[in-house]
Amino acid sequence: MRFGSTLAAAATLVAACAAADLDPIVIKGSKFFYESNGTQFFMRGVAYQEDFSSNGTISGGTEYTDPLADPDACARDVPLLAQLRTNTIRVYAVDPTANHDECMRLLSDAGIYVIADLGEPRNSINRDSPQWNQEIYSRYEAVVDNLMKYSNTLGFFAGNEVTNLPNNTEASAFVKAAVRDVKAYIVSRDYRPIGVGYATNDDDQRTDIAQYFNCGDPSLSIDFYGYNIYSWCGESTYRESQYQARTQEFSDYNIPVFFAEYGCNVVQPRIFEEVGALYGPDMTEVWSGGIIYMYYQEANDYGLVTVGSDDQVTRLPDFTALSSQIARVTPSGVEMGSYSPTNRPQACPSRDSAWAASERLPPMPNNAVCSCMVQSLNCTAQDDISDEDITTNFDYLCDPNNGDFCSGILANGSTGVYGAYSMCNAKERISWAFNAFFEDQSRNNPDNTDACNFRGAARTQRGQASGDCRNVVNQAGGSGTGIITGAPAPSSTSSGGAAASSTTGAASVLAVPSFSLGMLQMAVYVTIAGLVGAGMIIL
Repeated sequence: MRFGSTLAAAATLVAACAAADLDPIVIKGSKFFYESNGTQFFMRGVAYQEDFSSNGTISGGTEYTDPLADPDACARDVPLLAQLRTNTIRVYAVDPTANHDECMRLLSDAGIYVIADLGEPRNSINRDSPQWNQEIYSRYEAVVDNLMKYSNTLGFFAGNEVTNLPNNTEASAFVKAAVRDVKAYIVSRDYRPIGVGYATNDDDQRTDIAQYFNCGDPSLSIDFYGYNIYSWCGESTYRESQYQARTQEFSDYNIPVFFAEYGCNVVQPRIFEEVGALYGPDMTEVWSGGIIYMYYQEANDYGLVTVGSDDQVTRLPDFTALSSQIARVTPSGVEMGSYSPTNRPQACPSRDSAWAASERLPPMPNNAVCSCMVQSLNCTAQDDISDEDITTNFDYLCDPNNGDFCSGILANGSTGVYGAYSMCNAKERISWAFNAFFEDQSRNNPDNTDACNFRGAARTQRGQASGDCRNVVNQAGGSGTGIITGAPAPSSTSSGGAAASSTTGAASVLAVPSFSLGMLQMAVYVTIAGLVGAGMIIL
C-alpha cells in the first residue's frame, strides 16, 4: 500500500499545533515509569535510521544520515510509526550540530520517545582498538546537550555490542568509563534525571557483560540494559526461543532491561508471534518491552517499509503483521508509588580466559590536563599535523621494540593500567611520544640534531608549566604513569550541541597500536627511522 502527500500534509498540520511536552520517563528499580502519574512504561519501539546494520555499524562507510534532522521524512514517517502504536524509537547516530526541533516535536505530538546512541562511526569506542579519549567524550557531551532539551528524550546508549567475543572483552572497561563520565556530566549540567545504558548482543559473553555493567558503585554502572536478541524465528515458543531462559537470567536484575533490537528474519515474512510473549504475563515482570529492528528496508532485509525514489512509502508485509500483533498487547504493570524494588546490583564477573575487562577504568578525559601536558613539552606536534602522520609515528614510537616512548599515553583495559594522558586527543598523545623520543635522544644520542623533526611533523618549543599545570605534570611524573589528583577543571568542549575537537576530523579513530613485529613491519620502521634521524635506528 502506498502513502504519498496526504500523510505528509496531515502530519504537517498536526505539527503546526502547539504540542505540550511529553511526561518524562523515569527509572525506579527495574522498571520505567511516567514521571507525573506513576504508570509503568513499556517500550513499543522501532529502530529508526537508514543505512545502519544491526550491530550499529554503517553499511556503506563512515557517513550517516541523521534521522532526526529531516523534518520532511519525519512528517512522512511519524504517522506510520503511530499506526504501529510506537511509543519509542531508537536512533543510532545523530548530528549534535543539527537542529532536531521539528522531528522531536512531531514525535512528541505522536507520544513517541527517543533513545539515542551517543557514538557515530568515526567517533565511538572501537572493540578492536578501544579508547576513551577527549574526542569521543566531546562527541558524547554534545549529543547529550543537543537532546536533553526535549522531554521525549528517554535515554542514551554509551555503546552497542562493543564486546562480542572473548578476545575483545577489555573494550568493556572503556565503555563503562564512558557510562561513568556521561552520567557525571548530566549531573554537572543540572539536567533532569535520565538514564545512560548499554546495548549488548545475545552471545556467549552475555552473563559476564550483564554483570560487569551492573556491578560496583552506582555512579559507575549503567541505568538500563538493552538486549539485542534474534532467537524467536517464525513459529516458535517462549521456551524454544530461549526467551524463557533469558527471562530467568534477568529476573534478579535491579535496573530496567528491554529488547534493544528484536525481530528475527530467518523466516519471511515475519509474523512477530514473539510480540505477544514479550508483552504477556511471563515476561512483563522482568522486561520493559522492546524495539523492533527496523523501520527502513535495507540490504539486510529487516525493513517494515520501503521508501521509493519519489519519496513514497510502501508498507511491507512485516508492517502489517507487526501492526496486527502489537494491536493485541495490553501489558499489565505496577504503579510507581506501590512498587518497592528488592533486587540488588550484580557481583562483578570473575576474570578468566573468557572475561578480561578490569574493574579499574580509564581516567576521565580532561582537556585542561592535556593542555598542561602539551605546554610542558620541549617537542610537540605541528599544529597542522595530518592523520596519516599521526598514525605513522604512533606505529613507530609506540612499538615497545623501539623504546619506551608511549607509557604515558597507553591504555590497557585488561590490566587496568592507564597512562595519565591516555585520555588526551590524538595530536596531544603523539606530542607526548615525540617529546619522549626527543628527550631520550638528547640524553643518549646528542648528535641526532633531527630528533624533533619526524619529517616535519614535529617542532621544538620551550616547555613550561606553572601553577596548577606544574602540579599536574609532577603528579603524572616523567613517565606519565602517575595518578593525577586535584586536576584543574576541564574547559567546556560542548555548547548547544557543537562538538569540539582540536584535531583533524578523523583523528578520533586514530589508535595507539598493538604490535606483533614481522619482517615487513621492520622494513617499514627502518624506513621511518631514516626519515627522523640516524639516531633512531640504534634504539
